[in-house]
Formats: sequence, C-alpha cells, structure tokens
Amino acid sequence: MDDPADDTGVVAFDFDGTITTKDSFTAFLRWRAGAARYARGMRRLAPSGGAYLFHRNRGRIKAAAVREFLLGVPRAELEAEARAFAEAYAPRLLRPDALHTWRRWRGRRATMVIVTASPDIIVQPFARGLGADHLIATRLAFDSEDRVAGMFDGRNCRGPEKVARLQAVFGPDLRLRAAYGDTSGDREMLKIAEESGYRVFKESP
Repeated sequence: MDDPADDTGVVAFDFDGTITTKDSFTAFLRWRAGAARYARGMRRLAPSGGAYLFHRNRGRIKAAAVREFLLGVPRAELEAEARAFAEAYAPRLLRPDALHTWRRWRGRRATMVIVTASPDIIVQPFARGLGADHLIATRLAFDSEDRVAGMFDGRNCRGPEKVARLQAVFGPDLRLRAAYGDTSGDREMLKIAEESGYRVFKESP
C-alpha cells in the first residue's frame, strides 16, 4: 500500500457528469422554474441553441440561460434555493463510485478541489457537503443591488480556463496529483495531472 505521505498534492474533480450523473445547473433551473416555465424558457432559448451549432461556444449558451431564468434574482434568494436543491437532490445526483474515490483521496490528505463550468453559487452547497477544500467554478455577475446581472464575472470555467484557474489558486508550479473529468472541457486539466481518469465513474445512485 502506498505511503499516504506520497499522495499529498492537489486532486481535482470535474463536477457535472463526473461526480454527478447529469448537468447540475440544468437540473437546478428545471427544479427552480417548474415544468411549464422551464418549457417556455427553453423555447425562447431555441435561437441561442441554433447559434451554438455555428459558434460552438458553450459559455454563450449558458449565459443566455442565466439571462432567461435567473436575471434579477437576489443573491441571497439564489443561495437559499441552491442549498434547498442540493439537500433534496444530492442523493439522486452523486455517483457512489465517484464519492468512494473522493473519500479515498481525502483519506490520503490530498487537497480536494472541484473544478466546474457550472456556476459557483449552484455548486457551492454540494462542495460544502463533500468537504471540498476549494471550489473553482464559473462565477455569476451581480449588479449594484446584488441581483443576478445576466452575465458571468470572468470566463466560463472550461477547457484551458480550468488550468488557468487552478494555477491562479495554487501557483504555476501546481502539483496536480490526480484529475477526473468526462468531457473535452476537461482535457487540458487531465493532461497536466500525474494520474488522470476520463469517464471512469459509471455508477448511478
């Protein structure tokens, strides 16, 4: 058995599709809006979905969803809803095999980080419940009245941005002991890890 001291370092997990079985932000929006409002909103987002076929920018389509479903929502209200969503849906969303690996690394005293393109305010309750040391995520912008402004504060946390954000937190000499992901948006993060797992978690709750 490896000496736990040999495993210190940063271990990064993507969230949606890696720790969870589905996209948490989409699930949150559907839960928050209700079936009828969500269906209307998705119809209004159809042009943005069509434009994605040409620009292939996931950040733009996500920002459009933020404007459609969350524009003007007070931060405190959104935080409370995110907590309620996590409490209700964590047992349905979190993969048992991903949780097992997460706990194994925690037992080795690794620094545990979630790195996700989903909004930080939505993922934060899950990260807190998992005992994550850091959450690196897409940040929503808020206006002067602390309401959702309908845009991001910075870049969508995907692809090269995941590595840039990790290095911003841990420095350019970051030792990424392991990383786990499930899409092309995790490729750069997986590439710099000493141990990488791509779509290794399969279990459903």
